[in-house]
Amino acid sequence: MNYFKTALLLAGLTALFMGVGFLIGGQGGAMIALLIAAAMNLFTYWNSGRMVLSMYGAHEVDRSSAPELYDLVAGLAGRAGLPMPRVFLIDEPQPNAFATGRNPENAAVAVTVGLTQQLSREELTGVIAHELAHIKNHDTLLMTITATIAGAISMVAQFGMFFGGHRDNNSGPGIVGSILMMILAPLGAMLVQMAISRTREYAADNLGARIAGQPMWLASALTKIENAAHQVPNMEAERNPATAHMFIVNPLSGHGVDNLFATHPSTENRIAALQQLAAEMGGQGGGAASGGRAYPTRGPWGRGSARRGPWG
Repeated sequence: MNYFKTALLLAGLTALFMGVGFLIGGQGGAMIALLIAAAMNLFTYWNSGRMVLSMYGAHEVDRSSAPELYDLVAGLAGRAGLPMPRVFLIDEPQPNAFATGRNPENAAVAVTVGLTQQLSREELTGVIAHELAHIKNHDTLLMTITATIAGAISMVAQFGMFFGGHRDNNSGPGIVGSILMMILAPLGAMLVQMAISRTREYAADNLGARIAGQPMWLASALTKIENAAHQVPNMEAERNPATAHMFIVNPLSGHGVDNLFATHPSTENRIAALQQLAAEMGGQGGGAASGGRAYPTRGPWGRGSARRGPWG
């Protein structure tokens, strides 16, 4: 059902995009809009992962620089039947993580230093498994496409305000129609994009919990990350809010309700779903509740100062 809902939402987003192009220039406008979107999608298909990792200053680690983290990802990737993704660390105190890449063969998992410092091994296992579930479900490409189409809709709507607003006949939307299109089209695109994001988060929670083997490890991690996100600002995410949907928990301040404008489901709803899954799987333990230890500020992950975290 989640895949069907996602397909419908993506189809609706594409139809909205084509509709905006048609309102501006008829069939020719629709074709131009489609060509613009195709070019944008082609560029982001090849470069989106590299761009977002660079944006957050992520640096790649391997078994020699971060053996426990690398081996944890490798073990979970094997359980998930995935190729080994590249592993990146972000020098960011807010605990969070995301996955990126156009396909499982070109995927990357990025975690913040704050995540490794504040979560137990079991909780970190749940988070990494969640991100691998996004990769297995091809969500990283899906979210790139939806973000690109949503951006194209906003751009074309702005274009229509300048080139279609003067028309008062049937060849264009007219000034009133152009204003409404400029406001409503991007809003509709944003709502559909967020609905897709929320749908995929529930699916990744479910599959990630199964990969890890203990749903409550992820539930415990979500609670810690949610609490920390309100207290520790992620300044890079605040400067680039369009990337917020990529993280396991919304990194932006001032959120927390599961409404039309939320990029993620509420943490309470996600935990409730994980608790139900745990009951179905017959396992309720894990995470902090099972006595999982927290990672030390300076420990087996590597070398570095206490200020910057163990990776330097």
